Amino acid sequence: MRYALLPLFILLLAGCAVEKTDIKTAGFEDITQRPAADYSSGSIWQSTSASLTEDMKARRRGDTLTIVISETASASKAAKTGTSRDSSVNAGITNLLGLETSSFAKNNFADLASLIKASSGSSFNGAGNTSRQENLNATITARVMDVQANGNLMIEGRRNIKVNDEDQIIVLEGVVRTRDISPDNTVNSIYVADARISYSGRGIISDQQSPGWLMGIFNKIWPF
Repeated sequence: MRYALLPLFILLLAGCAVEKTDIKTAGFEDITQRPAADYSSGSIWQSTSASLTEDMKARRRGDTLTIVISETASASKAAKTGTSRDSSVNAGITNLLGLETSSFAKNNFADLASLIKASSGSSFNGAGNTSRQENLNATITARVMDVQANGNLMIEGRRNIKVNDEDQIIVLEGVVRTRDISPDNTVNSIYVADARISYSGRGIISDQQSPGWLMGIFNKIWPF
């Protein structure tokens, strides 16, 4: 009896398992350390000192810049197909040495005038359409994680907003050209190469958007 209940026990344990998503948040220890001052050249100006004519755009590892996320995507597709075919075959012998009128041939063989008569037909109609539209608007400040050999900036930004135990998580990663950064140190998301943008939620409200664990199991194993 206990062996018979073992599969049910395993099924209940699988249903009670809760998948947790770790939120990677950059710590302050990851920030590039400021190099120590070096006055060996006799000048008080350092390589990290800001120039009077220097702009405030991000260009070094550890700098920050603001990404204006404005993504709009829409797609639609429709297809329609229709085919039909009809065919017929009639074959017979109207005259064959007078045998077609002979009662002997009709009684023992067949009607020579209607030896073969066949017809066939087929038709097919198919139609389908699909459409999808997505919009995402947000603003997030990202950090320069590395500078490529050609000067492009590899950025990464994460934002976690928690309201009433409900987490709203925005993650952005990609590559930005310095020429695309505006004077106010912002760049539109359409100029981010290899962009990976995710917007997700976690909490009571998000949990209600998904079916229960038992319904999820049935959806996985149901063959129809």
